[in-house]
Amino acid sequence: MVTDFAPNTDTSSSALASGPAWRRNSALLDQAFSRAAGAPLVMGNGVRLLKDAAENYPAWLAAIHSAEHKVYFENYIFRDDETGAEFAEALKAKARAGVHVRVIYDWMGGLGKTSRKFWRALRESGVEVRCFNPPQVSRPFDWVHRDHRKTIAVDGRVGFISGLCVNQLWAGYPEQGIEPWRDTGIEVRGPALYDMERAFAQVWAAVGAPLPAEELASRESIAPAGDIALRIVANAPGNTGLFRLDQLIAAAARRTLWLTDAYFAGIPPYIQALRAAAQDGVDVRLLVPGASDIPILQPLSQSGFRPLLEAGIRVFEWKGTMLHAKTAVSDCCWARVGSSNLNIASWIGNYEMDAVIEDERFAAALEELYLADLDHSTEIVLQPRSRRRDIDSKASQPAVARPRRDTIGVGGAAGSASRAAAGALRLGRTVGAALTEERVLEPAEARLLVLVGTLLLGIATAALYWPFVIVAPFSVILAWIAFALLARAYSLRRTRRARGQPTKILVRTTPIMSDEISHSPHD
Repeated sequence: MVTDFAPNTDTSSSALASGPAWRRNSALLDQAFSRAAGAPLVMGNGVRLLKDAAENYPAWLAAIHSAEHKVYFENYIFRDDETGAEFAEALKAKARAGVHVRVIYDWMGGLGKTSRKFWRALRESGVEVRCFNPPQVSRPFDWVHRDHRKTIAVDGRVGFISGLCVNQLWAGYPEQGIEPWRDTGIEVRGPALYDMERAFAQVWAAVGAPLPAEELASRESIAPAGDIALRIVANAPGNTGLFRLDQLIAAAARRTLWLTDAYFAGIPPYIQALRAAAQDGVDVRLLVPGASDIPILQPLSQSGFRPLLEAGIRVFEWKGTMLHAKTAVSDCCWARVGSSNLNIASWIGNYEMDAVIEDERFAAALEELYLADLDHSTEIVLQPRSRRRDIDSKASQPAVARPRRDTIGVGGAAGSASRAAAGALRLGRTVGAALTEERVLEPAEARLLVLVGTLLLGIATAALYWPFVIVAPFSVILAWIAFALLARAYSLRRTRRARGQPTKILVRTTPIMSDEISHSPHD
């Protein structure tokens, strides 16, 4: 399903007046969205909606093959397998031809998936490769920040934003009867490439010397390629721009808000925003994987559904292989596609990239794709025995058996930090609910409580009979943290001295005289 969009030429006053509320109040919403996301609305772009690896990978490779000046390739996972080899050969060929090819991969994403030999071969061919955030003794907690982006920018001419990694799991294993992972991406042309290039430069500079300023295109140098308005939301650790925007969209939705997410673990403010929208009559839907690539996370996912269902939000589970897409579409006028999951790791901890598109034609195409996905999903309903039933996008169908779990993926976990964050958050909320009785627990959560209770009992027993087993790890961790803090302090003091700054702050100790205090006429 490769979808292009013809220009919309109907700009008459009657057409605008009869359009959706977001268009009639576009100036106010544009200001709100820009401030929330920290990203301007960029006009004059062309966008293609791309489904799964069958449409994304060929488009990526075609863009790389056509590169004449530069290729910026940033992906959380770049696996050393059949798919990875194909992309590696394309990148090496361009580097040998004199094109500036720069690649960023995440250390955790590549852990156990890509060999040093693979990266060495790329570098020897002229590809500049940088690894994001490998472990550092001086920064023991930096591992929580990951580069979770999946983006490509070529020549300031064409770019891609998606949830797809470079991994054979996304292409599937036809010889084994295993279908590809379900995912969504877009191709972007036009002035938005300016923002994509600078987002890449941000991470490139975070792990080494920055890109030459003259290598980056100016916005004025990129010709319009269509009439689609969009924002490039390049989230960074601590930024929370996408989180603020997601909350704003939930608050602004009037008719529909349809979400697809691979590792959903909404924090209370976002859950409340979704509940408030549903209780106000908005058709809120959430599509999640029917079985995770890490099976233990399945009950964790289910434990967070009850407050959504009680508010009238419809929750669906995908029945195929792993659903990895991260999309949203609201009121057939606003859409989001990218790498961000609806959990705290993506909102606060990671580098992420999403395209937020304000175009009725694109939103309508994404809605159509969403309804097609619901045809292959199972709805979760609040019934006495948590019974599930197959659904049609418009009408209920008779109940059917759940798909077999042994059809999900091969080759192990994909290594996403978002999965770990989602699981930890759901586990914490389940244990907290059991202790505080802040909500009614589901029977499915009994397994989690047994697991946590047994683990804590085991730790308590070990501490009673073998205290050294418990004390020693904590001592090592505390010593590591202490060393990291002292090393960081020493580094900062050296930096301050190199800049000629004083190592002590002078503090005034003499009292302030009354005539030193100036008063405003209004005091």
